[in-house]
Amino acid sequence: MRGRALRALAVAAPLAAAAAASFAPPSAAAPTLEQYRYFRALSLDLKGRLPTREELAEIESPGFDLDAWIERHLDGPGYAERLTRIYMDVLRLELGPAGLFTPSATTLRRVEVLGPEGKPLYVYYRVNQRRLNPVIDGEFCFSDAESGLAVAAYAPIKGTPARISQRLLDERTTLVRPYWLYRDYLSVVPTQRYGDGWKDPDSAYVPLPQLLVEPDGKTPTVEVRVCKEEAQTAEVGHIYASDIPPPPKGAPPPPGRARPPVREDRYAKAHRGEPISCRSALAPVMSVDCGCGIGLEHCLPADSAGRDPRAFVLPASTPLGIDDPIGSAPHTITGWNKFWWSQEAIHLMNHVFAADRDFREILTGRYTFINGPLAQFYRSSAPAACCSLHPSFGMREDEAPLFLPGAVPPVVAPHDVSAWTFIPDRGPRAAGILTTPVFLTKYSSRRARAAALYSAFLCKSFTAEHAELPPSEEPDLMVRPGCASCHATLEPLAAYFTRVEETTWTYLPAERFPIENPVCKLNADGKTGQSCERFYDPVFSSRERGVLRGAYASADHAERGPAGAAADITRMPEFASCAALRVTESFLGRPLREEDEALLGALRERFVSRGYRMRPLVEAIVRSPAYARASNVRPALERGGAAKGEAERGGAAKGGAGERGGAGERGGATRGEGTR
Repeated sequence: MRGRALRALAVAAPLAAAAAASFAPPSAAAPTLEQYRYFRALSLDLKGRLPTREELAEIESPGFDLDAWIERHLDGPGYAERLTRIYMDVLRLELGPAGLFTPSATTLRRVEVLGPEGKPLYVYYRVNQRRLNPVIDGEFCFSDAESGLAVAAYAPIKGTPARISQRLLDERTTLVRPYWLYRDYLSVVPTQRYGDGWKDPDSAYVPLPQLLVEPDGKTPTVEVRVCKEEAQTAEVGHIYASDIPPPPKGAPPPPGRARPPVREDRYAKAHRGEPISCRSALAPVMSVDCGCGIGLEHCLPADSAGRDPRAFVLPASTPLGIDDPIGSAPHTITGWNKFWWSQEAIHLMNHVFAADRDFREILTGRYTFINGPLAQFYRSSAPAACCSLHPSFGMREDEAPLFLPGAVPPVVAPHDVSAWTFIPDRGPRAAGILTTPVFLTKYSSRRARAAALYSAFLCKSFTAEHAELPPSEEPDLMVRPGCASCHATLEPLAAYFTRVEETTWTYLPAERFPIENPVCKLNADGKTGQSCERFYDPVFSSRERGVLRGAYASADHAERGPAGAAADITRMPEFASCAALRVTESFLGRPLREEDEALLGALRERFVSRGYRMRPLVEAIVRSPAYARASNVRPALERGGAAKGEAERGGAAKGGAGERGGAGERGGATRGEGTR
């Protein structure tokens, strides 16, 4: 190792010296065009923008110290954002409109009803909420006959509103001063209302205007009316099941109901009266004493009863970061969650780069950053993704979360949008970016998660050797002809994510979901029970035991989880090589070529010898002749295939836009690179 490092330094030293000799601004003569271009590239890469006239005058002044300028800006926000953008793009951590996240346990939908005086008013409720009154059990807290409205889950509301008596209104609902309207919602009598007593509201926190006024569109909302079950504040409820027998098949709904009654769950009937977390997805459907907490802090409000209603306003575009948005637009509850998931990843990465921490912490770090919406998500919405399908295994709440809710400071309120809090330890199962909701949502299957990790951090991809696959009955893809070349590597890597449920972030603890489970063995028809099929793979199971999905490739990887994947990946030599390659190509704005091997080797050795820190790596890149040349190469020449004269004319016309213009196609370009 020592010999390789010395050889690398021997290569790097002349490169740095050559760059310094060729591109350091002279003390007397005006800078050359090449030096201007070099400085422009440095400004774009390290500051995130073109240099100003004042900054250009600075480099023209005698005694300008370029080395000091570089060192100063390697410690700035533009540099950290540049690297953060590289890896956000490499991982493709943008979440499009596909896929909803509106847990019924934490979504307060809204219905406009007619009050006792004929005045419209809003009532908030949760879909499928259990209620002691059999007429409205599992429904909106007013029956169709009482409200004149047919309020079915996720369906358009139909009917003509009928007046609801004051007695019935008081019996079924209560008034609450919620967190989205009051800064001091935890007070006995909140007074600091948004836009009124709330004197210094977070400028980035903008509730949808419809949430601030009554149905007339003018009267400010002071309190919201909520169905009483939804307004409860207990953290722990009790499993409930009624004794009402199910109606015969084909029988009409019972008197007073427009829809069939709730079908009692066998698990609920067997465990009636036992405690259940009010944060579980099962709480609204298995309990009558679980609500949205004090000030409704565990739920998100909605402007309608739709499947993915709107709640808050977010920046329409953030090309310059969340602090400098362009425009604003109302977002659905799904969009609200996805936006903050991405912001968490950005803050995590930015911390690694800005503080010049060990780059391996991108995968291994147990810390993160949260703001109010994320605090609410990790306390309430994340647990609500579990456990509608898990009770058969004795799991009715998220028992081993990737992010321990207790790690969230209680002082962080849902409306604290701009203030970010450092969380030093999410819990023992946390693993950098791999256990964040944005990564687990973007890559929702075990194989997708493994392939993303393999590509982003090892610079490798899975490509089939043969276009035509021979017929095969072999279920094991690690040995099936035509599949083995990829899956022999992919399946063991995917096994690390065996215990992180696909499509969510719920962790499946070994106590509830052993890798080999005799309860989920195959029956005489070669199938597992319905509750087992979601979690246990019949293809690799037997008449003696079921095998947990994904674990067949490596039981050891399955038990070690994402943290094990992070530890193993960061120990591979390809990890450092890939990091050096990705960052170098992004800063040069082109793929590396054979003649760049010596440079890449020197950069990799520098990266590793400096503790896998990015700042020494980037410093070496921007001081290299290759980087300086990249600012001056005419793009047509670089692309090849053009006549020399055309290339020269194109280069002159574009002012040396250079190789970096193509970096955006590789996901590594920062803003403004196309203008270079």
